[in-house]
Amino acid sequence: MYDTPFSVSTARVGDGRGVVSVSGELDLHTVGQLKQELDAAASLADRVVLDLARVTFMDSTALGAIVVAHRRLRGAGGDLTLVSDDPRTVRLFAITGLDRLLRIHPSLGDAIDSLVAVPAAT
Repeated sequence: MYDTPFSVSTARVGDGRGVVSVSGELDLHTVGQLKQELDAAASLADRVVLDLARVTFMDSTALGAIVVAHRRLRGAGGDLTLVSDDPRTVRLFAITGLDRLLRIHPSLGDAIDSLVAVPAAT
């Protein structure tokens, strides 16, 4: 398979804004860690970037967790933005129609810039 070990971490990038960075495979075995990190990020920030640039594989359980996080943030007046320039990941969101629900930026810088352009919820 892939040599990239799974990891997930969160960083705060400003008032009400955070970045969850993931690397490795997002699947049934690792999605619980992703859910925990997204829940933690949503409790600290109302605008969250999910950086998938170093994800090597993603299954439907990961997509489900991302949709749940998006709905949770939206319900609280926040937002979830994704980062990926991997054609396989971008295609996965396109064929599932999730690219119409979630914004996907090609770089972390672009995604963070989009957060700065939108005022944080109060």
